[in-house]
Order: sequence, then structure tokens, then C-alpha cells
Amino acid sequence: MKKIISVLTAASLVLTCAGCSPATKETAAAKAGETTVQETTAPETKTEAAQEEKKTEPEGGNGTENKPEGGKLVLYTSTAQDNLDIVLPAFEEATGIKVELIRGSTGEINARIQAEAQNPYGDVAWIPESYILSDTSYFESYISENDSLYDQAFRNTSGYATNINYAIPVIIYNKELVDFEITGYADLLKPELKGKIAMGNAASSSSAYNQLENMVLAMGKGDTLDEKVDSDEAWAYVEEFLKNLDGIIVDSSSATYKGVLSGEYAVGMSWDTPAQEYLADKVENVGVVYMEEGVIPKQSSVAVIKNASNMENAKKFVDYMSSKEGQSVLGAKVLGANPLMSGVEIADYKMDISSLHTIPITTQWSADKKEDILKRYEDLYLDILE
Repeated sequence: MKKIISVLTAASLVLTCAGCSPATKETAAAKAGETTVQETTAPETKTEAAQEEKKTEPEGGNGTENKPEGGKLVLYTSTAQDNLDIVLPAFEEATGIKVELIRGSTGEINARIQAEAQNPYGDVAWIPESYILSDTSYFESYISENDSLYDQAFRNTSGYATNINYAIPVIIYNKELVDFEITGYADLLKPELKGKIAMGNAASSSSAYNQLENMVLAMGKGDTLDEKVDSDEAWAYVEEFLKNLDGIIVDSSSATYKGVLSGEYAVGMSWDTPAQEYLADKVENVGVVYMEEGVIPKQSSVAVIKNASNMENAKKFVDYMSSKEGQSVLGAKVLGANPLMSGVEIADYKMDISSLHTIPITTQWSADKKEDILKRYEDLYLDILE
């Protein structure tokens, strides 16, 4: 089944890289005065935190008897600010809980959670699933009340990480330079594309590695993930693909999608985050392909921090983000974020996950196989491209 989205009319373009700070349909300025969300530096102790909470707690309770009990919540996240400017006010309105936001890079957030383990300031984390599962001792065991609403492949099987959104590798192409319809990986071996495809070095670029991982599983043969990634068919495809690159290796993920847009490259191996920006802005010369051979959703999760001060509110955040309401906010209003729950509201430039040929993998499997995949890739890379 073909998974191609072609963009119909030209408009303004906002460029960001996958995993950076994607643009949204609502801006922070548009939200001015509508939210109490703040990005702050945390007080150093729980005593100071309690004093601060007491000073900022509004008089007269929660303001309306229709809202829940309310209270506060401290969120640690590396999620893009533009996304948070939409999601957090929606959560506050739905629950009456006020959010204190502490945002940083994924590495910084993960290090802070670990450093504060004996005296945690944060209550809940929204970070890539892999960081949560790398050491679950820093998190509370909690499964959302909405877990059964998800397809089996995306449920919380660890007991700690509740998956709420994903990004996936895609192919983008310049329709002015490619005169046929690209539907998947097989099309990239056509002779007319030789030297016209942009991809990063999978040994040094995380986005390029995710494409490689997706490629070998989609093109490999076998009944299990291990059989597919170890199959001759998988690596025969990678070898022919590298040959068709004809020496073109780009040095950044943004160079890939910018190069396709400008016409420097006919095809780019990219992520759906910048691709969605093209779709939302109706850029007419760029096509986006969700590979018919299969795509791997890379998931971000929410998890309750171990011994959180606001434990019940942290659990309510997990429940909200995994609810139909929370998933619809991600699907319909946040550019560059895809809800994992099928059947919720999504923007017209997004794909419902149920319509994609997904290849579910676990974080542990991916981590365990990465060294082997890279070794085989590097051997081919050196033989063909250097």
C-alpha cells in the first residue's frame, strides 16, 4: 500500500531538524496570558520547594467546582517548547493542575533525575523511551488507566514507560527532479537516482542510523527481527543502496531536507518532523513517503519519577497524555508530534498510525543490535564509499 503524501500548493516554510524544536500551528505568543506554565530553575531542596508552592498557591481553592482538586506538578522534559506551549495549557485546563516546567536537553534531564534520586524535585518526565528503560530504578512503576486503548505493540510492557508519541524515518523527494512515484526503499535503487540521494553517515548521525535500522528490518527476510537484520537480503539491499549514493554523504540531517527542497538533491532520507512542516505549509514540490516495506516508530514516553512529591498529579499527567483527549491534542494541534493511539483526531497532513505498515521493536532490542548493525554497515561503507 502506498503511503505517499504530496503537498499541493506553495506557502511559507519553517525549517527545523528532527529532534530539535519543531514549529507548531499555535505559537507561544498566541498563548500569552492563557497558561501558568513556567520554565524555572528548581529550588535546591524540598523545603524551599514547599515554601515556594505555598507562596504561589491561589486563594479560594481551584477557582471552579467543575475542575478536579488541582494542585501542582513539576515536569522534566526535553520536548520542544512550541509543543509544550500547546500541550501543557490543555492539560492544565482539563485537570486544574498547574505545571512547573523544567526543560533541557535529554542528556541534561536524565542526569538531573539521577542526581536528585535521593531528594527528587521533579514529579514526571517526558523523554525518549530509551532513557527511561535504560535504568528504571529512577522511576515509579505505573501503568496508565488508558493502556488497554492502545494497540498491543505500543502498550506499557515495562511497567514504567507510557508511550505517547512517535517520530519515524521517511523518504522525501523533489517532484520537479523525480518523474516517477516513489513508494518505498525498492525505488531508491533505480539507476536514474544514482548520485541524487542524500543521507548522513549512520556511524555518526543518529537520524541516519535510524534510517539504516529501518532499512535492514524492512528489506530483510525472516520470521523474527534477528533473522531479518541478519539476512543476506537485508545487507544486499544496503550494499546496492550505498552504491547508488555514489559517494554522497551529507554532514547534517537539516542539510538533507533543505537540499531536497532547494533541488540540490532529488531524494533525501529524513524524518517525518520536517516533512510535516512541508506538508502543513503546502510546499508543492516536495513529496513525502512512508515506506511501503515498513516503518519503525521511535517513541517518546512519560514516566513518574521515583518518590515524586506530587505523585498523584504525576500519575494524572500520564493518564491525560495517554488519553483520547491528550492524544488528540498531539494529533490535531502539535506539528511534528504523532499520537500513538489510533482513531484520535489528527491534522490532515498526518497519518493515523493504523494506516502505516509499522515494524514494532523494543528499545532493548535496538540497543542490543546496534553494534552488530554498525559493524556490517561500516565494512560496506569503507569498501564502497572510501
